[in-house]
Amino acid sequence: MSADIFRGDILTGRHAFITGGSSGINLGIAKRFASAGAKVTVLGRNPEKAAKAASEIASLGLPALGVTADVRDPAALDGVLRSAVQAHGPIDILVCGAAGNFPAPAAGMSVNGFKAVVDIDLLGTFNACRLAFEHMAKPGSILAISAPQASHPALLQSHVCAAKAGVEMLVRVLAMEWGRTGVRVNAISPGPIEGTEGLDRLAPTEEHRQRVIDAVPVGRMGRIEDVADMALYLASPAASFISGAVFAVDGGQSLGGFGMTPMI
Repeated sequence: MSADIFRGDILTGRHAFITGGSSGINLGIAKRFASAGAKVTVLGRNPEKAAKAASEIASLGLPALGVTADVRDPAALDGVLRSAVQAHGPIDILVCGAAGNFPAPAAGMSVNGFKAVVDIDLLGTFNACRLAFEHMAKPGSILAISAPQASHPALLQSHVCAAKAGVEMLVRVLAMEWGRTGVRVNAISPGPIEGTEGLDRLAPTEEHRQRVIDAVPVGRMGRIEDVADMALYLASPAASFISGAVFAVDGGQSLGGFGMTPMI
């Protein structure tokens, strides 16, 4: 593989559709893809945030579209996928990033609260994959955003643990079923990432944040750019023989386990 695989135009002409793309890690991925030449569609539930995100991406000089739908609603999701394809062409890269989380003990969590997270994370990922598959270029790449809770039980996170474990198994099955069509399916599991709503919720004080840093072997929080660079690699031709894999971008945090002590 050429040493210049990550040159600035590596995704030129490709269309990336990103759910949950109006903020945080997913917006960072969208901007990274745009900087590599991709046409980008970001999906969010808030029309104003989706439009603002698209405007920020368009400022990089490439086409960007902000669309609004709930990933739990297949009909609405299918509608915006069709609009995106009409605007930018077939989908080359799908990022399933829509997610929900809040810390709560299982005995104190409502059934609806548990269901909401599973529906957004797991069902939403399936809906996006299933519906986008019909509009994908072949070859194509699907990335799901997972979390350490998929494989490491965490106090106050029963809903997220269940949902993300399902996401990672779904990734493996889809990789097996869709590989011969040319569609690769992988997952990224970010660790503690600065500037994200999830970290702010789970580590709300400086004391909590220091405890998190102390558990990371490389000795720092991650940056959104760290995850975006991994996403770019997996979406690029450099990863053409990688499918069904889950990549931890966590500075080694998961090597020592995760979630033995609640962060709140």
